[in-house]
Amino acid sequence: MPLATTRRAGLVEQVIEQVRAAVAAGEWPVGTRIPPEAELAEALGVGRNTVREAVRALAHAGLLEVRQGDGTFVRATSEISGAIRRLAGTELREVLQVRRLLEVEGARLAAAHRTPDELAELDRAMAACEEAERAADLAAFVRADLAFHQLVLRCAHNGVLAELYRGLTEVVHASVATTVAGGRCESHTGLLAAIRAGDATAAAAEAEDFLDSLLREYGGPAA
Repeated sequence: MPLATTRRAGLVEQVIEQVRAAVAAGEWPVGTRIPPEAELAEALGVGRNTVREAVRALAHAGLLEVRQGDGTFVRATSEISGAIRRLAGTELREVLQVRRLLEVEGARLAAAHRTPDELAELDRAMAACEEAERAADLAAFVRADLAFHQLVLRCAHNGVLAELYRGLTEVVHASVATTVAGGRCESHTGLLAAIRAGDATAAAAEAEDFLDSLLREYGGPAA
């Protein structure tokens, strides 16, 4: 059990924060059922009404999903992701448009600010993508490709940008899975080369061209 007994003041807020932290840390992955209300109340040392109110708030925020008769399940890794899922739903075009906004600037900043250690991490992430593609392991490729994109955004050294992108985890994963299933196992060697060279303009252009091609293919305007 990742939770700790709460203090008396602000009990609902404390329960919300502890559940949020447990989800963010991967203690309860997306799609899993969290412990029942009575068990959470006992572990936290609070009343069941407090737990119920906290769960209701997190369900409204999109982090949790209450299924009557079945329990409460983790729906997203953050409230940002939950909100985006509600707004975008399964509309791939909208997700790709948002990705374009974030990833193009992320690539530009990554080329300017990445460190040697981060460049080595990017090399390893690219190798994982290539290995998965050679093995024709689409699920592994989706995971590796998502990890590569997330690392590029971290290399931008902009905490707000990285946090916004982290909030997109589920919808980005779904968009990558959809395009890969459609035969688009894209290589990002050009992007990596531009970041390695510290060429911010070229890095942004690589990201832009890649996402624009996806937008053209999936029926949306590129800009």
